[in-house]
Amino acid sequence: MTRLRITRSVVAAAAAASLIALTACGGQGAAAPSTAASTAASNVDAQFPKTIQHAFGNTEIKTAPKRIVTLDPSYTDAALALGADVAGYVIYRKGDAEFPSYLGDVKAQTKDAANVGSLAEPSLDKILAAQPDLIVSAKVRHEALYPQLAKIAPTIMSVSTGPTWKQNIVMLGDALGKKDKAEQIIQAYQERAKKVGSAILAKNPGLTYSYVRFAGEDTARLYSSKSFFGEIMVDAGIPRPAGQPDSAEKIFVPLSQEQLPAAEAGLIVTSAFGQDSAEGEKSRAQKEKFMANPLWGTLKGEVLNVDDTVFATSVSLQGAHAVLTKLAEKYGVDPQLPKA
Repeated sequence: MTRLRITRSVVAAAAAASLIALTACGGQGAAAPSTAASTAASNVDAQFPKTIQHAFGNTEIKTAPKRIVTLDPSYTDAALALGADVAGYVIYRKGDAEFPSYLGDVKAQTKDAANVGSLAEPSLDKILAAQPDLIVSAKVRHEALYPQLAKIAPTIMSVSTGPTWKQNIVMLGDALGKKDKAEQIIQAYQERAKKVGSAILAKNPGLTYSYVRFAGEDTARLYSSKSFFGEIMVDAGIPRPAGQPDSAEKIFVPLSQEQLPAAEAGLIVTSAFGQDSAEGEKSRAQKEKFMANPLWGTLKGEVLNVDDTVFATSVSLQGAHAVLTKLAEKYGVDPQLPKA
C-alpha cells in the first residue's frame, strides 16, 4: 500500500497531530523546560520494569525503550505521535517514500532511523543492526517472525492494525511508559472528530457517506463501519445509509459492477490503490471501468476522490487528523485545528 504525496491542506493535519499531543497535556507547568523534561523522564523510568500483554502473551520490558523498531508503518506513525525516536522502520514496498508527507517534519525523531526493509520482507539482519530495545508489529503482519524477533529484543504485537489502531497506540504508549499521553492524544482526536462532524452535519443535515476503493480486483471494495475510515466517520457522527451492505468482521464488502447502486450516499468517497504510481495501473483501470458503467451514472451522491495513502493505508492518528482536515475543507467548516 504505497504512500505518496498529498495536498498542502492535508499536510496541515500533521501539525495538528503534533500540537494536539502538546495541548492535550495542558499548559499550566511553570517549571523550566530542562526541569520539566527531567521530571518527565524520571516518571517514565520509574514505570519499569513492566509487563505488556499482547497478541503473543506477555513480554517484560526491563527499562524504558530508547531504540524502537517499527515493523508496520502505522506503528511508525504511532511512535512519532508519542514523541519517541525511531531506530528502525519498514516501508510498504520497495521504492516508497521513506516517510509520508502528512507526518510533516519528522527529521529530528528519525535522524538515526534505519530502513530495515519492506513491510512484506523486513530484514532480520538490519533489525539486529539497529540495536533495538523494543520491536513492535502486528500478528497479521509478522506472526511467522515473532520467535526470531523476540530473540533480538522485547517484541510486542497487536492482533491487527486497521480496526484497532487506537488501541494499538495505547499498547505502544504503555510499552514506552507513555500510556497517559497515548490516551490523551486519542481523546483529543475524538473531541476534534466530534466537533468537525457536528459542524458538517449542521450544514448538511441528513448527510450519509460511502467509501468505494479500487484495488485492481474483479470487485470494488465498499468499506465497512469497522474500517479505518469507517471508524473515523463513527467518531465524527456521520452515518452510512440505512441498509447499505456492511460488515462487523471485515473492513470491506465486495461490490460488483451490478451492485454499484449499493454505493449510493450523500457523499461517495473514492480512491485507488497505488494512485499515480506504476503499481496502481490495475487499480486505475478498474476505477475507470467501474465509473464508465451506466449504473455508476445513476448515483446521485457527490463524489469525492481522495488520497488513498491517507484515507486507506495510513491507519494512524496523523492519518485520521488528515482525513478530518480534508472533510472540513470539503464542507467549508472550521477544521478545529488546535491553537499553537
